Amino acid sequence: MSDDLAGWLDWLRAHPELQTLLASATLIFAAWLSNWIVKRILVRGLYRLLRHTRDGELQDFGIIKRLSNIVPALVLSLGVTTVPGLPEAAVTVVQNVCGGFIVLTIALALGAVLDIVNLIYQRRPDSRLHPIKGYLQVVKIVVYAIATILIIATLIDRSPLILLSGLGAMAAVLMLIFQDTLLSLVASVQITSNDLIRVGDWVEMPQLNADGDVIDIALHTVKIQNWDKTITSIPTKRFISDSFKNWRGMQESGGRRIKRSLYLDQQSVHFLDADERKRLYRFSLLEDYLVNKRKEIDEWNAKLAERGQDPVNTRRVTNLGTFRAYVERYLRAHPGVHQQMTLIVRQLSPTADGLPLEIYCFTNTVAWTQYEAIQSDIFDHLLAILPEFGLRVFQHPSGADMRNWGESLMPRGAPVLAAREEHSTEDDGKDLPGAFQQR
Repeated sequence: MSDDLAGWLDWLRAHPELQTLLASATLIFAAWLSNWIVKRILVRGLYRLLRHTRDGELQDFGIIKRLSNIVPALVLSLGVTTVPGLPEAAVTVVQNVCGGFIVLTIALALGAVLDIVNLIYQRRPDSRLHPIKGYLQVVKIVVYAIATILIIATLIDRSPLILLSGLGAMAAVLMLIFQDTLLSLVASVQITSNDLIRVGDWVEMPQLNADGDVIDIALHTVKIQNWDKTITSIPTKRFISDSFKNWRGMQESGGRRIKRSLYLDQQSVHFLDADERKRLYRFSLLEDYLVNKRKEIDEWNAKLAERGQDPVNTRRVTNLGTFRAYVERYLRAHPGVHQQMTLIVRQLSPTADGLPLEIYCFTNTVAWTQYEAIQSDIFDHLLAILPEFGLRVFQHPSGADMRNWGESLMPRGAPVLAAREEHSTEDDGKDLPGAFQQR
């Protein structure tokens, strides 16, 4: 047996090309076998172990799978020197390629480690206040840049210091290439240090059609999910250079502002007579107001002596002022209005659309649906109660108003249908009713 083996080895030595081919095939098979053993046994075993732990989601980043690729590369790099008859240039190329592949694999694994660090950090309750995703992306860029230099140096078989010395001359070019990255990095630092935005904030930036919640803050972009469920990606630097509105203060205050006006017909404003005042005493919210107001006015008018006998010189209660007092007391008693925040009922400057009576207050909730329900409930009541004070809401004439006005101008007893038939049989404007012809 030993003689046969020795004879076979002698035969291989006599054929060096075949010996080199067999050795290369054996090396490739050894690299494949090591890769199969590592991935099929070790990696699968570790993944099964991770599934039963609280960190089972970490396997999605593929760190173990990436690191397992180093084993076949090491087998090839170390074993290529044992292949007889292989040219030195081929050995150098294989070792350089394997070295570059190992550097690339380690760099990708480090990037995955940084992703895990961000995932673990996001589990902290205060992670929304100070996100670190942008900083980790900067570290990734540095890692990948160093890996690129090392890979190039390994492939050309030169010292990395030679490449680094050449980067000084390329500094201006690199700054131009990484201009957006540098600006985004500065913006990320300012956003974090000044606490401008956080994940979960409601941000509004009309110039970029963004209005919704911040769902991600990265180095280059900030993602905002709009209320229509679309997602807008905004460059991070725009939050420093452009203006935007952050509704976090409203959400943290516990109250959301109502600022809306009722436009009243100014011709419906008048002084209250005795019967109207007596009728308004039915409102429990106005009882103390009317009593105090009447006492104040009587004292004022008593000082006028004889001049107070003329109504034009006296003070009197108006229906608008009484309604304004009623609205304020109604809001003070409303369970949906925040009583510790500003509450004002005021008149604004009259406009062509009527006299604005502005309601300025805050609800005791910031939830959108509840806020709208409270606001609608308030104005439903105010619009319905207006006639009790002799006031009218201003409204531009509609088509129905114009038809009613036209019918009111027709002679009494003239049927509308007859007028229409007459209008359809005669020429031009001669068929109009008498009232229309006179006008």
